[in-house]
Amino acid sequence: MKGMTIIVKSISSWVKMLIFLFGIYITIFGHLTPGGGFAGGVILACSFILLMLAFGREYAEENLSLGLTSKLDCVGALLFAAVALCGFFFGAAGFFVNFLHQEWQAGQATALKLVSAGTIPLSNIAIGLKVGASLFMIVLILSVFRCDSSAGKQEVS
Repeated sequence: MKGMTIIVKSISSWVKMLIFLFGIYITIFGHLTPGGGFAGGVILACSFILLMLAFGREYAEENLSLGLTSKLDCVGALLFAAVALCGFFFGAAGFFVNFLHQEWQAGQATALKLVSAGTIPLSNIAIGLKVGASLFMIVLILSVFRCDSSAGKQEVS
């Protein structure tokens, strides 16, 4: 039997989606609340790490494989670079220019809303995707090496 007891599996199957949704919330609304891309990405990775600890590495790889994790990692990096470079192409002359937050919006009642920050939520989403995929990939690779090294020790004995 892989994984932990039935109690741990039941509880983790109940809370995995809540943790995932909380990570998305922290990532998207990071410009309004404490949090942001890094904290949200860590929480997103923790939802998959919880699955790996409760059900075993194979179950977690069925939900989010190493190949898909690597692709999400690359997409997060490319999305972050695209947000940074878009300032050159949309009228503003600069790298990481907040081109979505225009001066005419500053006087309107958009403060403390999702659209009030311009490109910052987009950057937070890209960072959250990059951090979440990278952290889960690190834990997944470390678990593969741990399983391989423990299997090698058993064969020698």
